[in-house]
Amino acid sequence: MITVTLGSEKQPVTYPKIKTVLQLLHKLNLRVNDALIIRDGELLTPDRHLHDGDHVTVRPVTSRG
Repeated sequence: MITVTLGSEKQPVTYPKIKTVLQLLHKLNLRVNDALIIRDGELLTPDRHLHDGDHVTVRPVTSRG
């Protein structure tokens, strides 16, 4: 089970059976360039594997121009 904190929300959400960052992005209805996925201070690319017990933060990326 993966624990996910979305942006600045205080309440984390858990997801079972998520194995990669790309699967997590699809579950959240996000594209690869829509958010940063962070685990233990490290940015993760879509091909990285997630493991049971991982806690990740999803930070939406917004462009202001």
